[in-house]
Amino acid sequence: MGNGFGGNSTGTSERPALSRRRILGMSGVAGLAVLGAAACSDDSGSGKSKDAESGKQGKGSEESKKAKEGSRVTPPPPVGILGANFNGDPAKVTFDELEGVSATWLRGFFPMRDADKGAISEKPQIKKLLEAKERGYGTVLSLKFPYNEQDIPTPGTDAWKTAFERVKKVLPTIMDRVDILVIGNEPFLETRKNQRDRRLNLFYEKIAQYIIAYRAEHSARKTKLYMGALNHLDWANGQTGATKRWMKFVKKTKDIEGVDIHPHVTSLAGAKKYLDYILPRMRPEQKFLATEFSLVLLWKQHQTDPVSAQFAKKYKDAQGKQVWEVLREATEHRFTQQKWDDFLSMTPWFEDNKTYLQDQLEQFRKTERLAVATYGVSQDEAMTTNFTAKKNPWMLNSLYCPYTVRQGKGGLPGRNRVWIDQFRALQKTD
Repeated sequence: MGNGFGGNSTGTSERPALSRRRILGMSGVAGLAVLGAAACSDDSGSGKSKDAESGKQGKGSEESKKAKEGSRVTPPPPVGILGANFNGDPAKVTFDELEGVSATWLRGFFPMRDADKGAISEKPQIKKLLEAKERGYGTVLSLKFPYNEQDIPTPGTDAWKTAFERVKKVLPTIMDRVDILVIGNEPFLETRKNQRDRRLNLFYEKIAQYIIAYRAEHSARKTKLYMGALNHLDWANGQTGATKRWMKFVKKTKDIEGVDIHPHVTSLAGAKKYLDYILPRMRPEQKFLATEFSLVLLWKQHQTDPVSAQFAKKYKDAQGKQVWEVLREATEHRFTQQKWDDFLSMTPWFEDNKTYLQDQLEQFRKTERLAVATYGVSQDEAMTTNFTAKKNPWMLNSLYCPYTVRQGKGGLPGRNRVWIDQFRALQKTD
């Protein structure tokens, strides 16, 4: 959904047995070489220069050196995990940053239309996850099928054939290499409104059946399969015949481990509506993912509030401004860490929800059905460019804040201390 915990539509992936598994089905760096996925020469693999992506000459090669020297993490099994999420843009996420928040699981999504040209192993999202796997991280990959600007494929059409050819091209690189594969990113947001019906269900069911058959044929059962992700289940019109059929398919399909949800909400009560909907509609042994989640819709409700009197008193340049104007100023002239900290702590509606990350994970974990939840690692450019009162303030969700906070000591970006402290505290070590 949105960037940060979320895609850009509304978003926001969260170890002993797992870390001893195969490394990409082979061993060590040799395995990556065979796959044509040698350790990244830069953080993104997006085709931009090293300096453009990271701002640090040679950072990627240094990270590759660490990987070759055996720098590894040991992920807990996927039981109640909080991991990190880069969505579709791994460019700003470094392994130093992941280490800085003690993350052991990493999630991203791959837009399937990008499979049309070039080696799959060199696509930046997949390349990042393969390197993460090489380093020992648990990995979650969501396959994104964007059909907002064209009809969702139907059987017999060229678009249908193209969609399956893309899946066929991607699977050899990822199966038995990523730990969790999510079939779909946000189907009910990434299709046209008038096609979020049985046509959507049929397309994703057939894609899932194809992947299940491929996995069986290639004995690739180390990769677990989920269907995802459902959005807006807390909205009056969010629960439909198509979402009901989606859950029926999840329940009846034995090779599907469960469902993914993206609760970008205004309150914990909103997130609970997601759980109340999905849990009774799955088999008892099935679990759920929450690869994006946040209070971004609550933040958005306060965009046009006056900035707090306390903050305006301390920072004279904020006097007379609304919240969104202060956020825009931060994107244009990055704040010091202290000023960003003050803005958050002196903003009542943020301060009142400062334990959100802890509270949300507790809600998920209490169900005893959470596999992996993942939270946004870093702000990206799309969140902060030409910011207005109408844009979702994803920037308030991220752990690292390179677009609104000046770089601190130690070479890491500025940060949201509220979320980073909670993220570390919520990591499982068993």
